[in-house]
Order: sequence, then structure tokens, then C-alpha cells
Amino acid sequence: MHMQSPDRNNTHHLLRKISFLIILLTICLGLSACSGLFFFPDKTHYFTPKQANIEYDDIYLRTSDGEIIHGWHLRPDGQSRGIIYFLHGNAENISTHTGSVVWLVQEGYEVFALDYRGYGKSTGSPDIEGALEDIKQGYQWVTSQAGANDKDLFILGQSLGAALTLSFASRTIGLEEHVSGIIVDAGFPSFRGIAQEKLSEAWLTWPFQYPLSWLIPSSYDSESSIEKIAPIPLLVIHSTNDIVIPFHHGQTIFQQASEPKEFLVTDTPHTATFASAGYIDYTLKFIEYNSTRSLN
Repeated sequence: MHMQSPDRNNTHHLLRKISFLIILLTICLGLSACSGLFFFPDKTHYFTPKQANIEYDDIYLRTSDGEIIHGWHLRPDGQSRGIIYFLHGNAENISTHTGSVVWLVQEGYEVFALDYRGYGKSTGSPDIEGALEDIKQGYQWVTSQAGANDKDLFILGQSLGAALTLSFASRTIGLEEHVSGIIVDAGFPSFRGIAQEKLSEAWLTWPFQYPLSWLIPSSYDSESSIEKIAPIPLLVIHSTNDIVIPFHHGQTIFQQASEPKEFLVTDTPHTATFASAGYIDYTLKFIEYNSTRSLN
């Protein structure tokens, strides 16, 4: 009886694992617009604004392709100073991300926090194209509300939400009619570029970083169109200590953007910007400076 050596068996097993990983990544990247690489949704809500003594409404919106997306409309006590459209990062859902922006409600601003399809109470499965459709529906809801034209609207995106914000804002005509400013925290200008960078970090996927990352359509990237966000004021926030989305991505966004623009360099962990009173103060001043509409 012929028996294979243990080393040969191990090599064969390793090659099978590598082949399986390549097939899995190809399917994930090629067929579902990289959902497995960019989106990590959670259906469970771990927090509600009520626990922070914040009044809010559950908002449900139907997308053009039949999904139902969910969001929270947080309301301040007293007269509203404006509304912040908040787009969160790639993991969990609004219940864990909204804590980053409750300070805005305490400063007198409304916040509309959206869950992309597949997250929280939103139906469907997430992908880049679908998330951009969800953001469009959320934007249309915000701008259709009674008194919307009398309130300043700012869009604030963090991490994946920042990249989606850049893509949405650079592709949407006439955004300046409603939006007074855009804030992107820990973002990146290219989905294909960040995918290549992340694939290059693991030895198992390093050889395949270019063929796999190039399966991601570049049409979602904002790197060739960030300048189109102008004349809307843009605040780019990025930390030199960000190990998830390295600092050079923020530098690229700022370099590619047209005036008016500002760059807030921070030193916090990824998306922990608003744990700092100083960075809250800077962001608040950006919002106040670019507020143009009078209160009712």
C-alpha cells in the first residue's frame, strides 16, 4: 500500500485551503460588491436614545428596489439649531454608533441616524450600491420634512460611512441647495484602493491583492470626483493613530478636495474623535460657522 508522507498531506491540505479562500474571496468580491469585505451588520439593538433621555422617532423608508430601511430621528429639547444626517461605520448598527453623536443633540441639533440595508431593523443584504441607494432615500426624507428649508443640514460620516458620504456627495447634483456642510471622519476615497491595501496585509491574500481588488467597480470611488463636493464646505477629520484606516487616506481626501475645506488632524483611535472635548468643540465651530439659515 502506498502512503503519502505527513509533509505531503500537509502541503496538499494547505493548497486546498488557499484554493478555497481564493474562490470564496472571488465570489464575495465579484458577486456581492464586496459585502463581506466592507459590511459587518448586526441585527440586534443594544441601546436606544431613550436610555440617554433623548426623544426620538423610528423612521422607516422604502427604497426604489423594495427594501425597508430604518433610522432614528433624535430630537433636542427646545428649538432645533439644524439637523445632522449621520452615516455610521461598517460594523453593528445605529444602536452602537449613535453614542458618538448624542453630543450634537445636547447642543440643540436634530440627528437622523440611518441603518443601511441588512443592519438593525433594515431589510435586505448590504452592498455598496444598495447602501448608496439607502443614503439617497434618507437624504430625501430629511429634505422633505416640514421646515427643512429653514434648517441647516450637515452630513456626518464615519469610516465606511465617510467613504459612502464622499461617494454620495460627489455624485449628487444640486446637493448645495440643502447641505450646509459635510464632515468625514476616518474615511477613504477608494473602495478598490482600501480593499487592495487590506488584502496586502495578510500573507495568505497578499499575492491576490490586485486581481481581487480589481473586481471591485471603481465607479463607487470618489477619488476622481471629490472636488465636485465644492462649494459645500468640507471638514476632513483623521487620526495619525488610526490603524484601521491609516492617516494617509485622510491626507488624500483633503488634497483632492476643493475649497472651502478644513483638515482636523487628531490623535485618537479609529472613530473615537468625539471622545475628546477639544475635537467636539472644533467640529461644533465648523457647524456653527457654516450655518446660514435662520431659526423659525
